[in-house]
Amino acid sequence: MTPELGVCYYPEHWPEAMWAEDADLMVKSGLSWVRIGEFAWSRLEPAPSALLFDWLDRAIETLGAAGLKVVLGTPTATPPRWMLDKHPEMLAVDAQGQPRKFGSRRHYCFSHQGYIAESARIARIMGERYGRNPHVAAWQIDNEYGCHDTTVSYSQSALHAFQHWLAVQYGTVEALNAAWGNVFWSMEYGSFDQIDLPNLTVTEPNPAHVLAFRRFSSDQVVAFNRAQVDVLRPLTDAPLLHNYMGRVLDFDHFEVGADLDIATWDSYPIGFLSDRLEADEAHKTAFLQQGDPDMQAFHHDLYRAVGRGRWWVMEQQPGPVNWAPYNPAPLPGMVRLWSLEAVAHGAEVVSYFRWRQAPFGQEQMHAGLFTPANIPAPALAEARETAHDLAELGAVTQQQAQVAILFDYASDWAWTAQPQGAGFNYFRLVFSAYRALRRAGLSVDFASATDNAVAGYKLILAPGLATLDGDLERRLTEGCDLAILGPRSGAITHDFQIPATGRPGLSELDCDVDLVETLPPNVQRNVDGGGAAHHWIDRLSGTAPDLLTFTDGTPALKGANGLWYLAGFPDEALWDRVIAMAAQEVGLNLHPLPAGLRRRETEQHVFLINYNAIPVTWNGQEIDACDVVIAKKDAPEEG
Repeated sequence: MTPELGVCYYPEHWPEAMWAEDADLMVKSGLSWVRIGEFAWSRLEPAPSALLFDWLDRAIETLGAAGLKVVLGTPTATPPRWMLDKHPEMLAVDAQGQPRKFGSRRHYCFSHQGYIAESARIARIMGERYGRNPHVAAWQIDNEYGCHDTTVSYSQSALHAFQHWLAVQYGTVEALNAAWGNVFWSMEYGSFDQIDLPNLTVTEPNPAHVLAFRRFSSDQVVAFNRAQVDVLRPLTDAPLLHNYMGRVLDFDHFEVGADLDIATWDSYPIGFLSDRLEADEAHKTAFLQQGDPDMQAFHHDLYRAVGRGRWWVMEQQPGPVNWAPYNPAPLPGMVRLWSLEAVAHGAEVVSYFRWRQAPFGQEQMHAGLFTPANIPAPALAEARETAHDLAELGAVTQQQAQVAILFDYASDWAWTAQPQGAGFNYFRLVFSAYRALRRAGLSVDFASATDNAVAGYKLILAPGLATLDGDLERRLTEGCDLAILGPRSGAITHDFQIPATGRPGLSELDCDVDLVETLPPNVQRNVDGGGAAHHWIDRLSGTAPDLLTFTDGTPALKGANGLWYLAGFPDEALWDRVIAMAAQEVGLNLHPLPAGLRRRETEQHVFLINYNAIPVTWNGQEIDACDVVIAKKDAPEEG
């Protein structure tokens, strides 16, 4: 299919006389989709059961009559003020026991049954009214689950739901005590209703308790989302979707995505560079107005997997945002680059946030395609240019990559519960592996660690995968020519105990973790021949051949039988060595790239994406600053 563009719009923010002109301008700008409604509950239902939908009827008709396809959001991320009077205990509670009060958004606890019922009710009302509306072509459920640290709640609703969840999971409290190792520090319970939430303890709580609570919290998000899916499914044939966030790992997106048709995410490259990416100042300065060259692509590839091949960018940054520590403007060309990069990774739609900058509220400093005075902002011209590019490009079809990364949300919860070393972070480890593959010019797929259908890859990487079992090991060895595990793989059971078989407990590789070290930031362990490990070191033994060794003679990489185990958190040089060795082992063709240049291959095209603020030369061709070069597969690859 040919990718399309869209925009986020808030008709309730603007005089109705502007709607038709806005819709006409959207179409003339090359936009095909418009998202509305996701924050409008107070205008749809200003008082309990006092429904006012006439204005939304007219907005949908106006936008649809202009030729736009509407994404209609359920407004459950912003319950109106009267909802708190009706359900005063619906607020989430933070780890310090303080309620997350009304006055912004996402002020609800996923475990509150009354609010779940209210959310299903408004979704049903909207589905009955608009489910067969020809202009409503997709539905967004809620908005940005987990944003503002709202997945985990320590409310009374969460407590009672957690106790019930534990009873279902473990059956008896004796089984729970054994699984959690509660004999340690006399933490044994006599009944499920004695178990509290793992906050406000004197020192760190039992990591098994924390991990169980994180699993429960994720399940609550899944259940909340499913409550709306269940009422909308019979009422519409349009696809259901949700817009996920960047670097939010608080719940299992694969589990939420299993109930939906399309995964979307909200891409803010410059905001993420300063707000949620560890990098040195030189790197952040070099990409200050472009964003990190791999951060967006990482999430594009991840959410393509979450959506089982179908995904969009629901919110694309068009200018300065309002929420990062510092908010520079994109360099000229970057809005087009981000859009085309998303398309290269399989986006069906790229939707800009937002049509017109709001003159009021918390986001009044967030740029749009128009200023509040209705003057075109710089991004509008780039959106129009992108629409022209897409019309010329035509269909973009994804193909299975030769390399995949196994991604596991529960591993992040485990290592957050017990990091063991400051700075050890699951996302950082996986992202470092992804960066290495991208530096080598490789396209990358993601897969869930629980996916039984992972097959046909030359290479699979599974760094930091907390729990391994025989079935996963079998799927790895059968699903690819070479699997690279470690560091910190197979380190715990499902209930956070050291496995009885030892770490990592592989049957096809004689390799044992005898000792674990974590290192401060100024210390690293050098590897013979180049590269080093930092943060985390697994001391290995076993008869599997040493493929790389640290300079002290201990193994840095062991491998045999299509399985390798990496003993430390690699720096860039070590990752590049390991990827080069793996490529030679399995017959992968690498395309080493200069800094800031990235390559993405589809069925029809090869995309070269230059994040640098200066031109870069590769294979004899100069690629302009902040530009994308697209080569047809049936022609010699440019660059």
